[in-house]
Amino acid sequence: MTGLFITFEGPEGAGKSTNLKIFAEALSEAGCQPLLTREPGGTPVAEQIRGVLLADHDEPVAADAELLLVFAARAQHLQALIRPALEHGRVVISDRFTDATYAYQGGGRGIDPQRIALLEDWVQGALRPDLVVVFDVPVEIGLERARARNALDRFEREPNAFFDAVRSTYLARAAADPARYRIVDASGALEDVRARMQPVIDEVLERWRA
Repeated sequence: MTGLFITFEGPEGAGKSTNLKIFAEALSEAGCQPLLTREPGGTPVAEQIRGVLLADHDEPVAADAELLLVFAARAQHLQALIRPALEHGRVVISDRFTDATYAYQGGGRGIDPQRIALLEDWVQGALRPDLVVVFDVPVEIGLERARARNALDRFEREPNAFFDAVRSTYLARAAADPARYRIVDASGALEDVRARMQPVIDEVLERWRA
């Protein structure tokens, strides 16, 4: 792999998608044209799986089924989009990746992280993000933002305890690997978050130019 793989992570209402666009615009202004994608999704087949994951169903979705669907979408995403782009030297920025699986299916659903790690190794091989940017926001603030922007999907309607576990998992993973993770306080105004992102933008541009 010769490109640079960056992932944006965080709980609901952390502003990942909005800040990803701002981040990408800053890179573009500096001459770097990143490839933007998202999970679950990113390709036509993976987007169909995303629809199944987020939709309401008459029967409860088993946690294991949810986990396997997430990795099925990821396998397609990697093969059809991410790996080819990295092999061509692109900077790829994904709105969520496997850290979200550890946070939502691991922390939120209570699936053993070792089981997630087995699927991670199977589907991804040695591929891991070069940089993980975690947008952190208190659960109450994040959920208030999520509820204000649109109708809630199946995940967004989970109780606060679910999102407490999600947030804790993200922060624990970041603390365990500070060389790869950057935490951005996303609780303030957009311009404040943009300023907090600037060191990460500078770091990515430095890596890209190297």
